Amino acid sequence: MGSKSKTTTLTQPVITEEVSEQILGPRRKQIGILGGTFNPVHIGHLIMAEAVGTTLGLQKVLFMPDNQPPHVDHKDAIPVGKRVTMLQAAIHDNPLFDLELAEVKRGGVSYTIDTMRALKKAHPDTDYYFIIGADMVAYLPKWRDVDKLLKLVHFVGVKRRGFAPASPYPITWVDAPLIDVSSSEIRTRVQTGQSIRYLVPDCVRAYIEKEGLYRE
Repeated sequence: MGSKSKTTTLTQPVITEEVSEQILGPRRKQIGILGGTFNPVHIGHLIMAEAVGTTLGLQKVLFMPDNQPPHVDHKDAIPVGKRVTMLQAAIHDNPLFDLELAEVKRGGVSYTIDTMRALKKAHPDTDYYFIIGADMVAYLPKWRDVDKLLKLVHFVGVKRRGFAPASPYPITWVDAPLIDVSSSEIRTRVQTGQSIRYLVPDCVRAYIEKEGLYRE
């Protein structure tokens, strides 16, 4: 009888994340940032962040409340601690979301260029995707050092009815469900005794009622 020949089976090497990092270096983190006054946070903010995070496959979307916005009447903004409390309550059950309190901790007037310089220095392994609504895109030329900011972040524009998805700046455009709601509208509704149910998360509505916010 002839001897049996051996058959050699070639298997593909398993490329684990550890092996990949050894070959290619550590993977860069892809993090979204949604900045704002969040006075108060509402469902439009949450829908926008969810759409960008899932569409672009980001690891996190950080909500970054400003301490003292340069463009808002200070009389309209409640203390930052209360705004942060509402944000924490609104995002706590979504693992994609988290807080970035860099501007709150720094204090003073919040300028995006200063914040992003600090964040890039602290996290050089991270690519940041700065999220803005289509209505804000037209204001980009007025942002402090916007040309320098473009070297630090990727701008992501969220499409909105009535605003053309166009800009002289490089912007990644993302579709999201169109929800016509604003923080100023919510403040007005509270002040005039109208319902804000379904415009903000229930936990935010309960906090506004408990603290008596926006009544004057």
